[in-house]
Amino acid sequence: MAQRLVGGSCAPQGEDFSFVSPLVKYLLFFFNMVFWVISMAMVAVGVYARLMKHAEAAMACLAVDPAILLIVVGILMFFITFCGCIGSLRENICLLQTFSICLTVIFLLQLASGVLGFVFSDKARGKVSEIVNNAIVHYRDDLDLQNLIDFGQKEFSCCGGVSYKDWSQNLYFNCTAHNPSWERCSVPYSCCLQTDDQSVINTMCGQGMQAFNYLEASEFIYTNGCIDKLVNWIHSNLFLLGGVALGLAIPQLVGILLSQVLVNQIRDQIKLLLYNQQHRADLWY
Repeated sequence: MAQRLVGGSCAPQGEDFSFVSPLVKYLLFFFNMVFWVISMAMVAVGVYARLMKHAEAAMACLAVDPAILLIVVGILMFFITFCGCIGSLRENICLLQTFSICLTVIFLLQLASGVLGFVFSDKARGKVSEIVNNAIVHYRDDLDLQNLIDFGQKEFSCCGGVSYKDWSQNLYFNCTAHNPSWERCSVPYSCCLQTDDQSVINTMCGQGMQAFNYLEASEFIYTNGCIDKLVNWIHSNLFLLGGVALGLAIPQLVGILLSQVLVNQIRDQIKLLLYNQQHRADLWY
């Protein structure tokens, strides 16, 4: 069988030969199919969450409605994986390049955000403090937000942003004399010290705790704020966070690699087809 140099390698001219590897082609297809299904699930959950509840409190704290964020990310992911699925299945260079470029841009943005967050850690801490304080203000406005704060305070054994007295920012827990709320000067039950043998949760355990000083309150509740606890947790779990970041990066890098390999194979196949056509045309002369 005659051979000709195509794409830097000796390429057979047989009609049945193809540079495009079925393994690479269908591996990339099924890789994208999995994330395509996940993207549709994300959009469905986001739409359901948006229709079933109001998110004014969440938007006040996070500046972005989580349901809207889920929908936007799901749609973006749907578009990218659609390009990967159809591009690999139809061997379309344009769609594969679009898929590869989008993944590269997302990867670089994630890398840049991580570097900027590390370099400007003080500003990042200030933003976290702002979010926590807004969450405290809207604690009673949204049940999901309330459950999230309670989970965080119990998980990190903390209370408030900087200290337990931050709960005075909340309308119901405000410790001023003219506050008519029966929860005046209190803190949520999730601030209370937990015991292993406690079978029934006392939701009134934080009653009037803001009126106590730190030493007195520390006998009943956590007095340290959650921001410092969160920062300490991040510092002590850098390897875990690095593993999570690596876990997010690996699928993107694999997608970029597979798409570029397939693009190069398709280009070599096109060169082979053009050569065969030219070779057949030469036989007529």
